[in-house]
Amino acid sequence: MTGTSTSAAPMLETRALVKRFGGLAATDHLSLSVAVGELHALIGPNGAGKTTLIGQLSGELTPDAGRILFDGRDVTALPVDQRSRRGLARSFQITSVFPSFSALDNVALAVQAHAGHSFRFWRDAARDRRLSDPARAVLERVGLGARADVPASALAHGEKRQLELAMALATGPKLLLLDEPMAGMGPEESARMVELLAELKGGVTILLVEHDMDAVFALADRITVLVRGAALASGSPAAIRADAAVREAYLGEEGEAV
Repeated sequence: MTGTSTSAAPMLETRALVKRFGGLAATDHLSLSVAVGELHALIGPNGAGKTTLIGQLSGELTPDAGRILFDGRDVTALPVDQRSRRGLARSFQITSVFPSFSALDNVALAVQAHAGHSFRFWRDAARDRRLSDPARAVLERVGLGARADVPASALAHGEKRQLELAMALATGPKLLLLDEPMAGMGPEESARMVELLAELKGGVTILLVEHDMDAVFALADRITVLVRGAALASGSPAAIRADAAVREAYLGEEGEAV
């Protein structure tokens, strides 16, 4: 079980959330709760609806039914930017990074965008200490302090994922949505990301979608298993590991290794 208090209101809650694509229920009356300060992992086979759920939580997709509550408020109908201003951030995708800009420029722009400033003045972002100072601080936090002046296009794959995380953290989130942050990483890069997420635990609430089961079981306070858009089980890593239905539906042979 987690060390977070069960009496406090959850940071994030979904109530009977539904999202259909034609006849397919990608999210099937899903009720989920993420406690303040915990790292909650979502796992499940391909097509289970994990990324669709993240899209609804971030505001990129509109649910067909159900409610999303964030920090005690109903945000079901709010657009992405308003959710971000309330403290809900999704890790940026590679396509959101400006390849020719330095790592510092990219994070400074994230600080600028969150503050509501116009991108008209993007050329001055890294020279404005109100933007560059917090940008440097967050680059240090994710282990990219020494790479601040390197163009994003020249960063290694793992470093680019760290940059995406830095850009999300630059918005000062209460809740961080991470959709497969270790995708495409080698063993050393994955190990560094696990260390980074372990350091972030407790300081920010994290909802993590990840296929790397070693990382999930090392990091998660709680795990929810999605199968065909519905929650098959939710509990501590030990409880999920021991759940026969979970092992049969998802972990299978991997269950021996986690």
